[in-house]
Amino acid sequence: MLEFLDFSWIDLLDILMVALVIFLIFRWIRGSTAINIFIAIIIVLLVRVVAEAIGMKMVSSLLGTVIDMGAVALVVIFQPEIRRFLNSLGRKAETTLQRPGFLQWFFPSLRPAQVDVKAVREITEAVREMAAQKQGALILILHRNSLDDIIATGDVVDAEISRRLIMNIFFKNSPLHDGAMVIADNRIVAARCTLPITERTDLPARYGMRHKAAIGISEQCDADVIVVSEETGGISLVRGGQITPIESINTLNLLLGEKTE
Repeated sequence: MLEFLDFSWIDLLDILMVALVIFLIFRWIRGSTAINIFIAIIIVLLVRVVAEAIGMKMVSSLLGTVIDMGAVALVVIFQPEIRRFLNSLGRKAETTLQRPGFLQWFFPSLRPAQVDVKAVREITEAVREMAAQKQGALILILHRNSLDDIIATGDVVDAEISRRLIMNIFFKNSPLHDGAMVIADNRIVAARCTLPITERTDLPARYGMRHKAAIGISEQCDADVIVVSEETGGISLVRGGQITPIESINTLNLLLGEKTE
């Protein structure tokens, strides 16, 4: 009955690989609302393995049916996590492909959107003044991902980048102030855009909807997102779902300058 305990090195390697996959998935969705569902799935799978090992055929068959029927449901339940994972995988593939410069001639979409030094200076000066006035702002600076679906949710601006225009758009009584501004290729592309909200549950309470929206979109693309808090006047830069508080405009200039051309 306990013959299943006799296993070879291949079985040990198999167990270790499965454990590694479970660990990576756990780390990937940690802090999201899907973590409890994932733990429940692991418990069901372990119970099925034990049931099969000790010969409980009816329990094993029942759990197998539940797992088979639930496979489609899992795709729906984990849709945000799956999308975030595929986006992350795609961004890493783009980064790998773009290293040899000649590939960009064959794949124009791999060429990053340009934001030059002058544009960065105009953006950061506008951010500095808005922070001093506690004027809330949410600015999305695109690089390789075009995000046409996000742009479509707002109003097209298509204007040259200037600090006065940025401040006017985010002025509290402006019809375009609510939402995100999208910047790409040295142009203000759109304003009043709607961004997805992150599903992370481990964020500090001090982060409001602007920060959660900035994290949400940065989890899905390679854009830089600047947030100016309306409550505190604090400035944050969000990349890849990670928030960096900005203590000085020089720091923001340096961080944005890393991706200018």
